Amino acid sequence: MTNLTRRQILLGGGALAASGLIPAIPRTPLTPQMRLMSNALAADIPRPDYMIRLSSNENPYGPSRVALKAIHANLHLLNRYSRDVQPVVEVLADINGVSADNVVVGTGSSEILRVAGMIAASNNGSVVCADPTYQSLLDYAERHGAEIIRVPVNESLNSDLEAMRAAVRSDTDMIYLVNPNNPIPSVLNKDAMRNFVLEMSKEHLVFVDEAYHEFVDDPDYESMMGLVAAGHKNIIVARTASKIHGLAGMRIGFGFAHPELAEKMRDMKTGETHVLAVEAAHASYLDPEFPKFVIRKNKESLAIVENMCEELGLRYIKSNANFTFIQTGMENAKYQERMREYGILTGRDFPPYHSSWSRISMSKPEEMEYYVQIHKRLFG
Repeated sequence: MTNLTRRQILLGGGALAASGLIPAIPRTPLTPQMRLMSNALAADIPRPDYMIRLSSNENPYGPSRVALKAIHANLHLLNRYSRDVQPVVEVLADINGVSADNVVVGTGSSEILRVAGMIAASNNGSVVCADPTYQSLLDYAERHGAEIIRVPVNESLNSDLEAMRAAVRSDTDMIYLVNPNNPIPSVLNKDAMRNFVLEMSKEHLVFVDEAYHEFVDDPDYESMMGLVAAGHKNIIVARTASKIHGLAGMRIGFGFAHPELAEKMRDMKTGETHVLAVEAAHASYLDPEFPKFVIRKNKESLAIVENMCEELGLRYIKSNANFTFIQTGMENAKYQERMREYGILTGRDFPPYHSSWSRISMSKPEEMEYYVQIHKRLFG
């Protein structure tokens, strides 16, 4: 694979096309342009002629140029069924200090979550989780017969491990933790988290969703991957290429577990990993520069929104991910509607906090400046 420099990654498609690495992408009438709003409310604020997506925690920069090059180089394989995943498995195993036998590849981390949901529901028992949190595993488990025990977050809006411990019952098959959490981008203290996971995994399956792991720089945080590497049997850690690697549309994610549990998960998978997803992920995980770029730009965007919150006196959660959680003081549906009028999509409802909070995904800094200006004009 041709190695790209960080400068080439940041320069974008035009420079790479000139160098022959990827083909030029022609401009079309749908290519995003910046124009001025004609509405009197914000007549002097530049507005894109596309919807700004602050709703789905996506990477606004798309895949890295290295991944795009890998996709282009393998387009001729589209007539073939799924590719051998072993190369990307070995890369992920090496990065995370585990064996290849610990790694399960899914069609997005959603498949990993749903397979775990099926396992959790197999005895018609219960799953304990924080509330609110990401719902994919929980919804799937509930549809297949599990009872979901939702434990409210504490006053700091962090997952309450003590309350979750108290909620565990004799029929509890799984404890589900998202760290950093979603929609609330908080992290759990690493010592408390490790002790909790070790204790609970003695008798229950513990699933730790680390979709936003790469964004965290809080020294109080620690991945639970080390527990998988140490051979603990009842722990699953999930990661995804959808977020920092910008491959959400290609659907490739990963589960990490004891080899026996990982094999069980592979047997229960129902999807086939896309041939181009495997090639793109393999290339992207070998490129250390693009994630650094995304992290830097994400911090710039977060600072823009956090400064607005400080200025306006809005409560917000210090983010450890690529989104934040803001107390707007109004029904989220109303906030969504007003923002949509000005070309901005914001996060969906997250009960029970939808009465006054909104999840705002980070996009490019210039788009977050536009968001801040519109918020101030409408509500500041």
